[in-house]
Amino acid sequence: MTSTTPPPAGDTSWFTTARFGLFIHWGLFSMTGRDFAHQRETAMAAEDYAARYLPRFDPDLYDPEAWADAAAQAGMKYVVIIAKHHEGFCLWDSRHTDFTAVNTPAGRDLLRPMLDAFRARGLRTGLYYSLIDWHHPDFTVDQIHPQAHGDRAQLNAGRDMNRYREFVRDQVRELLTDYGPIDVFWPDYSYDDAAWEHRSSSPRSKAAFLEAVKTGWTRFDPAVDPGKGAADWDAAGLLELVRELQPHILVNDRMGGDFDIVTPEQAVPGTWPTLGDGTPAVWETCETMYGHWGYTPAMPNLKSPEQLVALLIEIVSKGGNLLLNVGPNGRGEIDPPSVERLASIGRWMRLHGRSIHGCTQAPAELVGSLPPGTLATYNPQAHRLYLHLLHWPTQPLVVPGLGEHVDYAQFLHDGAEVRPPSHPLELLHAPDPDALWLELPIAKPDVTVPVIELFLSGERERAR
Repeated sequence: MTSTTPPPAGDTSWFTTARFGLFIHWGLFSMTGRDFAHQRETAMAAEDYAARYLPRFDPDLYDPEAWADAAAQAGMKYVVIIAKHHEGFCLWDSRHTDFTAVNTPAGRDLLRPMLDAFRARGLRTGLYYSLIDWHHPDFTVDQIHPQAHGDRAQLNAGRDMNRYREFVRDQVRELLTDYGPIDVFWPDYSYDDAAWEHRSSSPRSKAAFLEAVKTGWTRFDPAVDPGKGAADWDAAGLLELVRELQPHILVNDRMGGDFDIVTPEQAVPGTWPTLGDGTPAVWETCETMYGHWGYTPAMPNLKSPEQLVALLIEIVSKGGNLLLNVGPNGRGEIDPPSVERLASIGRWMRLHGRSIHGCTQAPAELVGSLPPGTLATYNPQAHRLYLHLLHWPTQPLVVPGLGEHVDYAQFLHDGAEVRPPSHPLELLHAPDPDALWLELPIAKPDVTVPVIELFLSGERERAR
């Protein structure tokens, strides 16, 4: 990432207010029970993969209305749908390939009813589009291709990335022309040296990032294979097309070239990510519930509702968005544990959503030091600070330096006032006379994470 990175061209105002979205990984890979990398891990040829799964993809329980209800009730404000993943299978009725949902027992476009359902509930919509395509006959075999260990010279004879680039343009034009307003375009992903340099800049070092890549499912070694990057997709030309078709759309940073959103994956940066010139980035991290993107029956790493709520809070406290993934199964249902977790988050968000939506990192002058187990979010429009108590403290709660800035405090879940200690003698021994002191009940309130809403000094003046 360089200091010449331009400001975002898309409309980020809704995005930085939304803060919470749903990622949906669904395709033929959902039938494997082993995530989207199954084709590569088994070195399955494209024709064998298609022959095995395409005639058997029959999502008879597919109910996009139920998916949209679950997302809306969880407090999510947008969705990003996998239109096509690396396997090349398209959920929509593409005119440029036969490898689509229409040519399965489903027999229909599965993307449009999903977009319609989410829009009907007021959610913004985004499309994930894989720049990688293991099915397309012109996509050249490289290190992350399922046929990587075959005779590459023979496998690549007759393949033409120029034709593949045109195919990508045609499909992107199709998606952004025929499916109404799309708020986010989520291309995935470049993997040449320039891409590793950019994606390793935050949240971890390039050396650590490359080591993780080499030992992970991609096992990519840039010393052996240059990979594919911006030039392979004509990122500049593709971005120009995207902006022309949907001028207000947001584009992530994975294609190469200009972008609107920085997208760490399965990681929360230690601090708010910045662009090369030091400007705070608009950012979003995508996270799984159980370590896999696509459906898997075994979920040994399933996160608890408490972990997921804490994850959302931490991300917003650093100025970012959480894109939380679900992987529906081959019959078109989201697994019960994921549904239950969305419902649990929704119960918390119903009472605490205003500490998330429209909020961001709190100003340093307000929260230079917080008690252990406490995270803060801040709504600059309402001029309110939210203290999220991940660990219930022994009372009283003491926040250094904050006392003079607070006019009123209350629990967010029930609006009950939180007052200073009733025994003034306790305050005589306070090491920081400017600290905020709040007396808490001994028992933790019956919510996943209690939140104290602080009405800051000058709020009434700001509201006028």
